[in-house]
Amino acid sequence: MCNMDSIRDSKGLTEAEFLERYDPDKYPKPSLTADIVIFKVHDDGRDPEVLLIRRKGHPFIGHLALPGGFAERGETIETTAARELAEETGVNGLEMKLVGIYSRPGRDPRGWTVSAAYTATVKSDEINPVAGDDASDVCWATVTMTEGQVEVTLDGKSVIEELAFDHYEIISDACRCAALD
Repeated sequence: MCNMDSIRDSKGLTEAEFLERYDPDKYPKPSLTADIVIFKVHDDGRDPEVLLIRRKGHPFIGHLALPGGFAERGETIETTAARELAEETGVNGLEMKLVGIYSRPGRDPRGWTVSAAYTATVKSDEINPVAGDDASDVCWATVTMTEGQVEVTLDGKSVIEELAFDHYEIISDACRCAALD
């Protein structure tokens, strides 16, 4: 086994010496968030639905969005996803699968934000979400896929333009990840 304390880099520093001098503020860091896409499937063949919240605060106040939020210091992103889902909808204990990482500059007007998006699928009577924390309301929107194009509707009307951030892109990717097409 290699003793890391005796190995020196090109500047003659051991790992301990390097870490002692390392400036963690040398590189700018993004905020880390999690977004959660919960699909509800029906045994009777109806189209699946996606769980959305109505945002209680800025940015995008009053807009529909996926449950989610910022990671806390020392928290894994998986823990962030579970915590935010519980805080905003009261839903706990779902096994979630990673959809992808979203990092497009400008995706969040508050600044540089990178999100890990997760998905889970539930049966129609498995959960009963209620609005909490940053959500003024929760709702289920119908999701349909036609020739690879995802449509999200509420009461028969498209809500794609009302979705906050890049949540339409995340929902579309989650549809493909969950094989809803």
